Amino acid sequence: QVQLVESGGGLVQPGGSLRLSCAASGSIFSINAMGWYRQAPGKERELVAGIISSGNTDYADSVKGRFTISGDNAKNTVFLQMNSLKPEDTAIYYCNANIHTGLRYKNYWGQGTQVTVSS
Repeated sequence: QVQLVESGGGLVQPGGSLRLSCAASGSIFSINAMGWYRQAPGKERELVAGIISSGNTDYADSVKGRFTISGDNAKNTVFLQMNSLKPEDTAIYYCNANIHTGLRYKNYWGQGTQVTVSS
């Protein structure tokens, strides 16, 4: 089976930084895209940043200039460098990957990692 394992979440002060990582493992033929979503209490899950196999990236307007997504193709791992964190960034961050394990690509989700930005 395919598993996505996230790490790097925690409690930081406003203005601080965190680096999230997500490693995909299992029966993987190829990965079309990976991304980070977040969900705060009472809010809808939203796309934070995404990266496709070509290396192209996209970001939510709220994090542009502060967050950077990158990947290590050899390790099937994606990172999210988060700088200048704000309290409004507080949420559970979920890794998502569009993975080809057989004939079709399917979306997989990690278990989520909590990011809390507070004094």
